[in-house]
Order: sequence, then structure tokens, then C-alpha cells
Amino acid sequence: MKEDINPGCDAPNELIQKESFLYNIKYLIVGTLFGIVFVKAEIISWFRIQEMFRIQSFHMYGVIGTAVVVGMISLFVIKKLNIKTLNGEEIVIAKKPFSKGLIYGGFMFGLGWAITGACPGPLFAQIGSGYLVVIVTFLSAIFGTWTYGLIQKHLPH
Repeated sequence: MKEDINPGCDAPNELIQKESFLYNIKYLIVGTLFGIVFVKAEIISWFRIQEMFRIQSFHMYGVIGTAVVVGMISLFVIKKLNIKTLNGEEIVIAKKPFSKGLIYGGFMFGLGWAITGACPGPLFAQIGSGYLVVIVTFLSAIFGTWTYGLIQKHLPH
């Protein structure tokens, strides 16, 4: 009998191996390296983010554009070579239908990003770098996610 680990998850892949702290240490290491890259590339800089939204600098557009191109190439290679996960699972990329809720959500996300100078990616790196005021943004993101979960069924999807 297959054990359903997370019945609320929409992920298409099946978990083959039960995960432990030691098994997941690789994510801590990659996340730490990712944070260091964010700090060194000035991606966590409130000033750089404001420059982007004021269209005063190409820096953040270059970073985001590079990420999009790398992502496109990576997905192409994964699909073309039928690459599997480290656990041997097939990588399934589910189709996501368009809805007007994506427009509203994207607008709210961008507005929050412009006001706070932080998107979810660099929040932890900003806090770790000593920008403790970002804890307010982090707690607001947690509250917003909780609120969305609470009212999700009443929103346009």
C-alpha cells in the first residue's frame, strides 16, 4: 500500500524515498550558496530593486533576463534528454491554464515588490545580511499566503 505523504500537494511526481535531515542537507548547502550569490550580485539590494522599478538601470533586468534564458534552456534540455531527478523520478511539468487571477496576483506581487524592495527569493538573504526591517516583509508574506489559503475558493481562478 502506498503511503500518501501529503494529500494536499498537487505535485505530479511520486516520492520514492523518505527524506531525512541528512538527506536534505544538500538543499541547505545550495540555499546558502544561492544566498551568497544574491548578496554578491546585489540582487538583494533595495536600491537596485528601486532602480529597476524606476527604469534607471539595466542591472536587475539583466539578472532576471539571464535567469529566464537559463530556465528556458534547462527545460529544453530536461525535456529533450528525458532527464530524471536524483531519486530516479520522471520530471513532469504540468500545464497551467491562464486565468484572470494571474493578472491580479502578478499586479499585487509587483506592487509589493516595488513598495518593499524585496521579493520572496532574497528575503532570507536580506535578513541574513542584517536588514532586519525585512522581517516585517517576511511576516507580511507569511500572512498574505495564509490569507490566500483562507479565501482561495472565493477568488477568480
